[in-house]
Amino acid sequence: MIRRDGHIHTPFCPHGSKDMFSSYIEQAIKQGFSTISFTEHAPLPRGFSDPVPDKDSGLALDLLPQYIEACNEMKQEYSQHITIYTGLEVDYIEGFEQETREFLDEWGPFIDDSILSLHFLQTTEGHYTCMDFSPESFEFLIKKCDTVEDVYKLYYLCLLRSIRWDLGPFKPKRLGHMTLVRKFQKLFPTNFDDSNYINLVLRSMKEHNMSLDVNAAGLVKQHCMEVYPPIEVLLRAKQLGIQCVYGSDSHQAKQIGIGKAELDNFI
Repeated sequence: MIRRDGHIHTPFCPHGSKDMFSSYIEQAIKQGFSTISFTEHAPLPRGFSDPVPDKDSGLALDLLPQYIEACNEMKQEYSQHITIYTGLEVDYIEGFEQETREFLDEWGPFIDDSILSLHFLQTTEGHYTCMDFSPESFEFLIKKCDTVEDVYKLYYLCLLRSIRWDLGPFKPKRLGHMTLVRKFQKLFPTNFDDSNYINLVLRSMKEHNMSLDVNAAGLVKQHCMEVYPPIEVLLRAKQLGIQCVYGSDSHQAKQIGIGKAELDNFI
């Protein structure tokens, strides 16, 4: 069986650790992975203002060539030990689809693998919140949307748009952490069933031939404590024939392989 970690960040991540590429790779080899994808946060689209305080959600565009070069160097250096893909985690941001497509058209030819993720929600025209940045940011969304259920609805409907929108031939083929909206579920518990939205998302993924990022990072988030998506959703995805790819979403080398053992039976 191919052991793959399809979602790993790097020292280029502006809000991550400065662990070296080699530290991530050697930890992956130690954990028994045969394939990994470095999926650094792509530069945010031209004209979009990052709403987080330190403006550090994505890689600076002028550093992108260095990132790609570093990944390619690691491919060569470790070619006898592990397969490495050069990748990006690309944000879908409502209203910036054209800019995102232009970015992908330019840089897609240099990328082996990519993930399409949703972090930013638009509550009023031109006003965005990074949903998963902090409990305070999520609470702000609740106040803007009226209820927790309304935030979930906004998230899933935007996720559906991201799947259906034509971002060109280099659009990412894997959907990132599809239940990220649950990151703060222990602080903001729900009293509703979001399975209808989840099923819509899964069916749309199947229709558009997208694979699923089985993201273990939620397991170690104190206010979440479950995989993105949880096991019952993962099983539905498998029933639909959706390819599932484990991702540690590591921002530190020591996070490589988190949750992998308990997920092996479901991927």
